[in-house]
Amino acid sequence: MSNPIRVAVLDMYNGEPNQGMRCIIDIINRFNQMVTFQIFDVRGKNEFPDIKKFDIYISTGGPGNPLEGDGNWDLKWYDFIDQLWQWNKEQKTKKHVLFICHSFQMACHHFGLATLNKRKSTSFGVMTIHKTEDGTTDSVLEGLQNPFYAIDSRDYQVVQPKLSIFKKKGAQIIALEKIRNHVEYERAIMGVRFSEYFVGLQFHPEADALSFVANLKSKEKRENIIAMKGKTKFRDMLEDLLDEDKIYKTNETIIPNFLRIAINDLMKHKKTLSN
Repeated sequence: MSNPIRVAVLDMYNGEPNQGMRCIIDIINRFNQMVTFQIFDVRGKNEFPDIKKFDIYISTGGPGNPLEGDGNWDLKWYDFIDQLWQWNKEQKTKKHVLFICHSFQMACHHFGLATLNKRKSTSFGVMTIHKTEDGTTDSVLEGLQNPFYAIDSRDYQVVQPKLSIFKKKGAQIIALEKIRNHVEYERAIMGVRFSEYFVGLQFHPEADALSFVANLKSKEKRENIIAMKGKTKFRDMLEDLLDEDKIYKTNETIIPNFLRIAINDLMKHKKTLSN
């Protein structure tokens, strides 16, 4: 493979056991004839890619408060995102970036798009996600129903969009949390198109049924979910995992869409440069 497209995975899990990395690698490997990838341990080892050597970036979910870092890796991460943003302003060949969950929350905070706060309770399980009007035409969500289903796992949330800043930056809200008529809480922002080349999601588009079932091997986690949701909703959740039109569909759609769009764009530019 001559001059393969290079994907950098920014691992934000801080060494905690997780299924997210396995799922992301599994999806990238579906494109292994076109791309190579490398993982960078951002929080554990302060590792960052050389911006000139990589074309596509996926920044993962992770544990903890997205507003807190150690004053080192977090500042470097913000600076790195600014460098990518600046690159896209100045260069013809663009860098494509996907932010997942924890990274999405940090990005929204960094760009000043909304408020980030702690939820009243943990959101965990199979959730319905609603496309906004902009989301119905966004290429990364193409092929999904409205609403669609995704694995959600978070203690924090992005809320209260600052619409004047969205407008100024040319950003769009592409997905929202399920409608909760019986509660006073506002709906969290579940997806943002930061720019043509930057997109982020507050849920886990990489998750598959296997990753969720792995969580249920822990008796404590099973009991926590049942305590949170009740036995009936817990059983419904397990059924949703086996439904090909739900979690499987999201896993097969969002990150593959992101990678296909990025690869096509990069190949088009490489072809132009070689002519």
